[in-house]
Amino acid sequence: MAHTPRPYTAVHAGDGPGFGDDAVRALRAGGLDVDGHRVFKTLLADVDGHLVCAVVPVAGLLDLKALAVAAGGKKAVMADPARAQRSSGYVVGGISPLGQRTALPTYVDTSAEGFATVLVSAGRRGLQVELAPADLCAATGAGFAPISRPVSR
Repeated sequence: MAHTPRPYTAVHAGDGPGFGDDAVRALRAGGLDVDGHRVFKTLLADVDGHLVCAVVPVAGLLDLKALAVAAGGKKAVMADPARAQRSSGYVVGGISPLGQRTALPTYVDTSAEGFATVLVSAGRRGLQVELAPADLCAATGAGFAPISRPVSR
C-alpha cells in the first residue's frame, strides 16, 4: 500500500471541535496544497448500540441518518469521546481509521472516490497519512457510502 506521511505542527486550543480544520490550515501553511474536501476526519458513532467508524471530509458533516442506513441500523449518535478513545486506542483529534485497537465496521464517504489520494489521521495529532481511497478501504475493511453532507452556513 503506497502512502506518504504528512506531519504538521498541531495547534489546537482545548479539546473541542476543529481538529480537522486545524490540520488543513497547518498542512497548507507547510506548503501542501490541500483543502477540507480531500482531508478526511475520523469519527466514531454508536449505531443501535454498536460502535462504527465514519470517515468524512473535514469540509463536511457526518450525516448520522445516512450512517445508520449504511450500517444497517435504525439510529446513530456520536460516540462518547471517552468510549471512542478506549475503543480506538487514539486520542480525540488523532483518531485514525487505521490500526484501531478494536476493529470496527468502517464507512468512507463516497466523495473520497473523486480523489487520487486523500489524507486521514495517522494516529496522533500532528500527523496525517496520504493514500489512495481504495487503499484506505482495503486496509480498514471499509466500504464507500454517502455518509456526509455539506456544512450549512
